[in-house]
Amino acid sequence: MKALGFIETRGFVAATEAADSALKAANVSLLGQKWPGSGYVAVIITGDVAAVKAAVEAGAGSAANVGEIISAQVIARPHEGLMILFEEPAKQGGAKKRTPAKAPAKKAPEDKNDDKPGI
Repeated sequence: MKALGFIETRGFVAATEAADSALKAANVSLLGQKWPGSGYVAVIITGDVAAVKAAVEAGAGSAANVGEIISAQVIARPHEGLMILFEEPAKQGGAKKRTPAKAPAKKAPEDKNDDKPGI
């Protein structure tokens, strides 16, 4: 990875427009999206520095036509330690994926005739 690009919008539609335009504008890849809260959506792209700059500009401009841009930023040559923010929790060495607990086995019904001798 050579660069990270972020486009933060208010709302999903503007974020989708930003991602679409960014991916069409340059040779970049969509790394993912984050939902920090309050209706904000951050689209994260990666690629060469120049391509990410062009993609962030195109994506932010296009998203501004349909919604509100909160922030747009390019980080050239990010530190390797920064990538832990974009990994799944299981890959971070945190809690492992839990499997659902099985229901306890049902006890066999007792025979009601056990207390009556000779039957």
